[in-house]
Amino acid sequence: MTDRELVQRAFEMHQYSYVPYSKFPVGAALLHKDGRVFTGCNVENAAYGSTICAERTALVKAVSEGCTQGWTAIAIAGTGADFCWPCGACRQMLYEFAPGLRVLAARGDGAFEEAALSDLLPRGFGPASLA
Repeated sequence: MTDRELVQRAFEMHQYSYVPYSKFPVGAALLHKDGRVFTGCNVENAAYGSTICAERTALVKAVSEGCTQGWTAIAIAGTGADFCWPCGACRQMLYEFAPGLRVLAARGDGAFEEAALSDLLPRGFGPASLA
């Protein structure tokens, strides 16, 4: 799967976003090395702290299906004029399973940028930190 195709899968998830408060749909598509793609969307809640981001939705779907390693990239697509990078909580959750993950952040016009998760969360805390 190309990066562009992965970003497109993330954009397709906007239709499932539940965003009555922010009106800002976000989609995510998490790529496994075997070609599987786990998708997610943001789901807001009136108790704002209970809201879940698209990337954590995709991550939880992957883990709940037994896929806890082998992820190679995640695409995150927002609708705004700025690139949609993962928030701090999402960076931490992704780092737990894939500190070497490639992150593709897309903006509303379809353009996207790439960064390594380790650059977005330098000196991250993960399972090896507990050894």
